[in-house]
Amino acid sequence: MRVFKFGGASVKDAEGVQNLIKVLQKVGHADTIIIVSAMGKMTNALEAVVENYLNKNSEFGDSLELIKTYHFRILEDLFNNIQHPVFEKVTSLISDLETMLKRNKSARYDYVYDQTVSYGELISTTIVSEYLSEKGYANTLLDARDVIKTNDHYRDATVDWEKTQQLIGNKAIKKGLTITQGFIGSDSNNFTTTLGREGSDYTAGIFAYCTNATSVTIWKDVPGVLNGDPRVFQNTELLSQISYEEAIELAFYGASVIHPKTLQPLQRKEIPLFVKSFVNPKNEGTSVRKGQSLVPHMPCFIVKKNQILLSLSSLDFSFIVEENISEIFSLFHQYHLKVDLIQNSAISFSVCLDDKFHNFDQLLVHLKAKFRVRYEKNVSLFTIRHFTSNAIEFLEDNMDILLKQSTKETYQMVAKQ
Repeated sequence: MRVFKFGGASVKDAEGVQNLIKVLQKVGHADTIIIVSAMGKMTNALEAVVENYLNKNSEFGDSLELIKTYHFRILEDLFNNIQHPVFEKVTSLISDLETMLKRNKSARYDYVYDQTVSYGELISTTIVSEYLSEKGYANTLLDARDVIKTNDHYRDATVDWEKTQQLIGNKAIKKGLTITQGFIGSDSNNFTTTLGREGSDYTAGIFAYCTNATSVTIWKDVPGVLNGDPRVFQNTELLSQISYEEAIELAFYGASVIHPKTLQPLQRKEIPLFVKSFVNPKNEGTSVRKGQSLVPHMPCFIVKKNQILLSLSSLDFSFIVEENISEIFSLFHQYHLKVDLIQNSAISFSVCLDDKFHNFDQLLVHLKAKFRVRYEKNVSLFTIRHFTSNAIEFLEDNMDILLKQSTKETYQMVAKQ
């Protein structure tokens, strides 16, 4: 069994869905699980639906109509017959979304988010499955929510591995072609949950682990894992091979090619991961395996934008000690803020934070009661793995640097955006 993952960029339009078949023609499709993300920027569009719904904005109806129009344009380009059952199936899914929002009684953003945004994956997999069938590729459409069980931590759910492995095993996914959704699961009450943004890669890792897959391939619009994001850094180069450990480091620091959680289940069973181009599927791309060295060995550049640099000091200029730090991290956990960098001295403590749940202002209320607080929003955290003096000089050029530090292999810098 192999696991393939196609992201939103690979199925953003009819041409992308048609290209998915071209990829399968070139690399084979026997005994393969295909994980599919929402099409294009549909996750963003559905997030707008959530915002308009909860805020009772007048744009709510228009944002829902955009979802339907976008997908029906793709359907009309893929299927010659408007009487094809796929039109009714997609209409039914959109109707289900509208009904869910009408009947919903919860004002919890995270809960409404998961119940709504998941329709991006449900619609995309329906379209891909039907188009494959139309072109003679027999396949089974599996609802990931039936087999991936999680807790009820909406928007960042934790997988119940025992139940998930049992359910995937009961489905006996062994032969043929299976299509399923990335990013989504369900809790013990069968409410939809999501695994965090970009969680489709993680879904691929979950299915690979539970089926003892021979490999996972993530199909991207780049040649493989590069030594920097080409949208940010010029003259990036392809890394032909890296180890699980190095890939986890890169993912932890914010490299966007591989989801941070994806590698953990693969590493436990030593399942190789390949990152390849859906434009040139026969190219080698990047392989990720146990113990292999970084090839070529070079500095790797990573940037995380929209961070918060927070600095705390005691009100009476006493030392910041373990008791203080323990309390601070407990608050970070309570408000779901991710710490990406730490630097401390005798009387101050600085961290670079990722506030993806927008809870920082609530956190400030608690912190100001006990500490002197300084902070700067909208900063960028730059990281260089395997840095050289030339790499640091290149990165620091014309930067307004707020904080920097380095270890043996990693240099980090916080700068104004």
